[in-house]
Amino acid sequence: MFEALLRPHLPDLQFSYFDVCHGELPPAIDACDAYICTGSRASVYDQLEWIEQLKTFVRRLGEARQPYVGICFGHQVLAEALGGKVARSGKGWGIGVHDMTVVKREAWMAPPLELCRIQYMHADQVVELPPQAVLLGNGEHCEVAMFRVGETLLGIEGHPEFPAAYSEALIRDRSERIGAEPSRVALASVHRPTDQAVLAQWMVAFLEQRADSL
Repeated sequence: MFEALLRPHLPDLQFSYFDVCHGELPPAIDACDAYICTGSRASVYDQLEWIEQLKTFVRRLGEARQPYVGICFGHQVLAEALGGKVARSGKGWGIGVHDMTVVKREAWMAPPLELCRIQYMHADQVVELPPQAVLLGNGEHCEVAMFRVGETLLGIEGHPEFPAAYSEALIRDRSERIGAEPSRVALASVHRPTDQAVLAQWMVAFLEQRADSL
């Protein structure tokens, strides 16, 4: 999904995959020019060895100024790894298409948007930002929808990589856990137009700008 999202904006992009939840981390910090950490069915506060190893790796990326974008679980890992806090959302599941309000625009956010519509699928969320974090976006259901730490680490709670059909299938699969009424409301939203192409451009610009500065 990330290849399909990003390749139109960076045709020469090459991907390597690491099955972190089965203990496969990159062999070195500079094994890749930049990193994307995806969603997960796990929670970042689960007491699992691979999650602790991943947090350590993310801290090392920050120290080395190696570019990183975390999506959903990856966004939450970034927060916890650097001293923030993640907890179960008191507002229930954030699912379907929601607006993210840009509260701080930066140069790599081109084309600019004040409201960015994106697919979501999360029960946990960042409730406390790490020290030195900069809040970039929020929403009615999610107070920390996008943030960065320093010049190389970016977190996005939503899922710009999700096609509508995948989001719909995931909601239907999880409807018993989510609840009938929240699922119904979310399913009514998933085929609304989103700004995933703009988010893709932002991600590419962030990673390229940070990589070029190293």
